[in-house]
Amino acid sequence: MSTWFILWLTLAAAIGLIWLIRYVSIGQILRKRCILGSRSYPGPPHDATEPEQRVSVIVAAKDEEDNIETCIRSLLDQDYPNFEVIAIDDRSRDRTPAILKGLQQEAASREPPFRVITVTTLRDGWFGKNNAMREGVDAADGRWLLFTDADCRYTSPKTISMAMRESVAAEADFLSITPVLESRAVWERIIQPVCSLALMIWFLPHRVNKPNRKTAYANGAFMLLRRSCYDAIGGHENVRTQVNEDIHMARLAKRMGLRLRVVENDDLYRTRMYDSLGQAWRGWSRIFYGCLESLPRLTAAASLIILVGIVPWASLIAALVGMSRTGADIGSPWTMATCAWLVAVALMQFVAWRAYAILRAGPLWSLTYLLGAFVTVGMLISAMFKVTGASRTTWRGTTYRGHELVDQGVKPHAGEDVRSHPEPADAEPTQEPAAGRLSD
Repeated sequence: MSTWFILWLTLAAAIGLIWLIRYVSIGQILRKRCILGSRSYPGPPHDATEPEQRVSVIVAAKDEEDNIETCIRSLLDQDYPNFEVIAIDDRSRDRTPAILKGLQQEAASREPPFRVITVTTLRDGWFGKNNAMREGVDAADGRWLLFTDADCRYTSPKTISMAMRESVAAEADFLSITPVLESRAVWERIIQPVCSLALMIWFLPHRVNKPNRKTAYANGAFMLLRRSCYDAIGGHENVRTQVNEDIHMARLAKRMGLRLRVVENDDLYRTRMYDSLGQAWRGWSRIFYGCLESLPRLTAAASLIILVGIVPWASLIAALVGMSRTGADIGSPWTMATCAWLVAVALMQFVAWRAYAILRAGPLWSLTYLLGAFVTVGMLISAMFKVTGASRTTWRGTTYRGHELVDQGVKPHAGEDVRSHPEPADAEPTQEPAAGRLSD
């Protein structure tokens, strides 16, 4: 048996051991999981009506006509007794402004208060979503700030109540609840679990929740902060040119010694991240670029997926081909290689089956892990080009290179005010929003 063959068999054993360790670690992760569900708590906290417990919910919408009504209605149905909802129409060119106006008129005589702010242009030196959220904060009166996305659907009226209970009980300054991801198309079921698992390696919640760990993470779909925490980290001012402002805000909070907490949700809210494979490719590339941030970490993530996710299948196929061509017997090197790599693949699939079940992705879809791994590696490579500045990031019509805005899409109309400013809540818009799909 040649030296290369021995090294190949050793690699099979090493990869098999990695997957075995991952299987054991899944059990440890499950024991440390914190999951919030509507059956966990009876309702709002007893002191929810106190001024210190007032929550301002802020949601930015840029061309969200398919999602914004469902999002706002599910927020207005929350049972928390002391909150307001502020929606920012961020220069939408679809029916988003009309939908928000109709919702505002409908909610005018109801609680909770609902306001709409119109942003007409992008402030110099700011990325779209960060600018819109800053406008919302300026108008908010709550001691707690809840940032959420327009494509979120709140499936329980207890969501805000439970988030506040969890924040107070854990003495958290910054709480993020991860969403339940909706997967409707085949491509979503193939790639999203692998992408999620690639991030989980770096941002395990139980590590984030330990104050003595440097690991920091937050999901922009649901971020609940004390206003004092928001002010301490410099608000959106300090992340104004970040495409992943959520994780950068979390890092700032962790560095300042503020208490960061990440929990999962069972039935509190859901979201569908992307409507098409093209959006998913650009979106996940942007997420990897913003979260992993450096070329070494992106390279390490891609290399790890290739090594433990793609190499086992490729090696098993090569071993089977070699065994069939040589007519190998039971004790031959090719038969040994086939057995070794078959064990490695089996361990990989066994872990994937369990992980997909935890992610609610459907265990049977773990059989597509190899295909998802190829796509995820491609996204990580795309993120590498973005980190080095070799390519640009285009998201919702706006193009960025690194932390610089390159192209807003469509320039403001002649004579249009180039400032970003809110409309009064009870005023009619004075002009059409500027063109361009700018915010996240």
